[in-house]
Parts: sequence; structure tokens; C-alpha cells
Amino acid sequence: MKLLSKRAMAVAVLSGAASEGAAIGLLATATWLIVRAAGHPPLSALAVGIAGVRAFAMIRGVLRYAERLAGHDAALRSLADLRVRVYAALAALRPAELRRRHSGELLGTVVAEVDAVTDLVVRCLIPAGSAALVAAGGIAGIALASPAAAGLVAVGLLVTGIALPAAAAWQSRRAERGTDTARADLTTATVDLLDGAADLAVAGATPAALAAAERASDRLAGRQRAVPAYGATAAVLLGSGLTALAVLGRTHSAVLTLATLALFEICAPLPTAARHWSQVSATLRRIAGLLRTEAPAAPTRTATGPVEVAGLRVDYDEAPALRGIDLRLEPGRRLALVGASGSGKSTLLATLAGLVEPSHGTVTIGGVPAGGVSGTVGGVLADAHVFHTSIADNVRLARPEASDAEVAAALSRAALTDWVATLPEGAATLVGEDAGLLSGGQRQRLLLARALLADRPILLLDEPSEGLDPATADALLDDLLTVTAGRTTVLVTHRLTGLEPVEEVLLLDAGRIVARGRHADLLSRPGPYRDLWLAEPAGALAGA
Repeated sequence: MKLLSKRAMAVAVLSGAASEGAAIGLLATATWLIVRAAGHPPLSALAVGIAGVRAFAMIRGVLRYAERLAGHDAALRSLADLRVRVYAALAALRPAELRRRHSGELLGTVVAEVDAVTDLVVRCLIPAGSAALVAAGGIAGIALASPAAAGLVAVGLLVTGIALPAAAAWQSRRAERGTDTARADLTTATVDLLDGAADLAVAGATPAALAAAERASDRLAGRQRAVPAYGATAAVLLGSGLTALAVLGRTHSAVLTLATLALFEICAPLPTAARHWSQVSATLRRIAGLLRTEAPAAPTRTATGPVEVAGLRVDYDEAPALRGIDLRLEPGRRLALVGASGSGKSTLLATLAGLVEPSHGTVTIGGVPAGGVSGTVGGVLADAHVFHTSIADNVRLARPEASDAEVAAALSRAALTDWVATLPEGAATLVGEDAGLLSGGQRQRLLLARALLADRPILLLDEPSEGLDPATADALLDDLLTVTAGRTTVLVTHRLTGLEPVEEVLLLDAGRIVARGRHADLLSRPGPYRDLWLAEPAGALAGA
């Protein structure tokens, strides 16, 4: 599987090898020049050596720059390509599969783990590739002058360039056990702190959350400190020195001895490269596994017909969230799901949307499993996001090719036209990060306009009036029921006021349906629905 830009990598490796070769040539030529000059020859006899020193010095700098340039070009090209491919792979996963992955894990994958490619290229592959080429060339060059010295150098390079980095990688792997888990824990704690800052402050839980993040940071730092850092590097220096002494004792040549020392400089970054490889390889395997995962067949059918749920059961951590749910929703009819928090309303809606897979039972749309249809279900779910862009762009997200007139029509149907007209830039007005410049009702109506622009046959609405004051919630619900007339709609709400137009209401309790029927019929007889209605302030007033 292609993860790297091969052409840029080849240029970087060749430039790095040539730069190291120029460094060896520089030291060898300078040594020969010094030895030759000790005999006080004519200056003309030293001209070639002087020119060689100057040439190698200049070439080395140019090639080093080329290697850095090509290496970072290879890393950044590979990073850009890989990031797009990872996003595409995640986008291809079914919503239910995505929901099983923690947000901290996903954030680590698309940011930190993908960024590891930069380390792989710049700190692992280029130094290793350049070292292999220079080692082969260096041994061949020394063999021309002294085969015996070349043998000593080859043995030294095997030890310092292969055995010691391998040992460093092995030690690093042992020390790194648990580091990935500690890093994921820290990412999760950081995400929770950022996303929940306001709620933590209101609850007075910020100190405890900060302490948990600090503990996660300390655990990660402790794991990282346990990774050996300098032992293998020192061993490489010792090995190069011993090899140089062996060459000197064998040849009595200062040029070959210093050339050996210069040659062994290629081994200096290899233990670090090996440690980084051991750290990055697991990450790359996870990314490669994600890219190799065969995406489920993309749903292509736009199903028509009734929504049918038979014997539905959904378990969370082996605890049932829904039990024995059976319902049939004919096209064009509207269904309201009501009940206390935790009764299973949002879980049922998410199952209809294909975001949660049933533990038992079936959910079909026109006879097709809900997860196998496309372009059929849309709506406003609890975690729907408003992006930091214009009102029009947020609405157009549902259908990017929509015209300005179609966006304006969706805003009008969501009862936002008058408000948008009061804004200085109209529909081009930015909404702020996470819709921070909108009120709760405006945000919900904006999401409704997006869902209406998508124009899906089935509309799912999850607590569209949550967090709104009663007057705003009633007005929004009235508008929702007006614009959804004749459209198959499933509405989750905690309020019973205003549900008279809905064809059927289901009351859920502990994951079961405990009452069902039209709003007026359920109020006409004693039971849990009437009790819930009387407990609601607006309902109590209406029933008085």
C-alpha cells in the first residue's frame, strides 16, 4: 500500500547519501593534504588537494540543503495525501461504526497519528536509506586501498549500523508498552476539558477535570521518560572509535583511519531512527489497517414505503436501552416519541437513522434494512453541528449545489426569513464558533432549514426544542408540525404541548412502549400519558 511519495523519497535519499559521501571525501582529502604538506612539497603538488577540499566543502553544503528540501517535500506530500485518504476511509465507515470509536481516538488518528508520517520520512527512512548507500560505497572505496581494512569496517558497520539500532528499537518497544494508551487517555481528557469547559465550570468540576488531565499527562510523561535515549548512541560512538583504531593498527594510514571515522558518522542517527521507527510502526499499522479495511458497500437505494420496526432490542454495555419495540409508520404520517430522559427515545431515533445497530430485531424502510438506504433519511439529530461559517453555507451543507433561491426558500420554511433580513449581511452573516452568535431557537431553526433543504422522504427530529424557553419551544414545535405536514416524520420531544396534529404518539419508559395513540385519545383515559401531561405546567393549565 502506497503511503509515501517515492520520487521525492528517492531524491532525498540520494541527496543525503551524496552529502555524506562529500563529507567523507572532504575529510579524506584534507587528511591527505595535511600528510602530504608535512613533506614540504612544491605548492603545485598540493593544488589538486586544495581544490578537492574546496569542492567537497561546497558540494556538501549544497547537497545537504537539497536533502533537507527533498526530505521535507516528501514528508509533506505524503502527509497531505495520507490525511485525505484517512478522512475518506473514515467517511466511508457506517455511522454505527463511527459511533463505536471514541472521539479522542478519532482525533488522535486524524491528527497525531497521521502526523507521524513526517517522523517516518525525515527521521527514519531518509537516514537509513542514505546510510545504506554510503556504507556500501565507503566499504568499496576502502577495499581499493586495503581489503583487510574494508573487512574491519564492514564488521564495524554491521554492529553499529544494524545490531545497535535493532537493540535500541527493541528496548524502545519494551519501554513504549502502554504509551499509546496513555497518549489516547490524555487526548480524551483534553477533548473533554475543551468541549465541556462551560458545563464543568457551572458544576464546579473544573479542578477535578484538570487534575485528571494532569494525571494522564504525568502517566504519558513517565512512559516517555522510560524510553532509552542515549545508550545506543554512545555505543555507536564507541564502535566507530574501536573500528578506526583497528584500521589504524592494520594499515598505519591516517587517511584510511580518518575516512573510517567520517564513514561511521552515518551511523550516529540510526539508533534514534530505530527508536522512532518502533514508535511509529504501530501507528502506521493502525493507519494501514484502516486504509485496507474494505468499506461496506455504500448505500445507493432510495427506499420508499413504510418504516417498520419488529422486535427491536438495543443493548448498551449489555444493558437494554430498548426492548421489544414494534411499530409501523406509513408514508406521510408523523410519529412523536415522548418520555422521561433515558427512556430510549433518542436511541430509537438513532436506530432509525442507522447510527445504532440493533442487538436483536429489524428496522426496515420499504422492506430494506435502514442501514442499506441512501438519500432517504435526514433531519436534526441531537449532535448536529453548526459550523463557523455563514448562515447560507450552513444550510447549503445539506445540498452543496443548491441555489441561493433554494436556500432562501428553506430559511423561509424554517421561519427565519424575517430574522435574516435584519442582519447587516443577511444570509452571508457568520454564525460564530458552534453557533455562538445565535440564540437556541435560531440555531434549531437553522438546523431545520438544513434538513428541509435536503428534502429527504423521512425526517427525524431529535429534541428540536431542547434548552428553549416554553414560548420559543411551543412556537418552534408549531412551525415544525406545519412544515412537516404530509412528510414522514419522527419527532423526539420532552414536551407534550402542541402534539395534537401528530398522527401517533408513543410513550416510552425504560426502553419499552407503555402507551400509544393520538394525543387526544391518550388524554381521554387514565394512564401514564395523562399523568405525564398533568405533570407538565402547560398541560396542567390546559387540563384545568
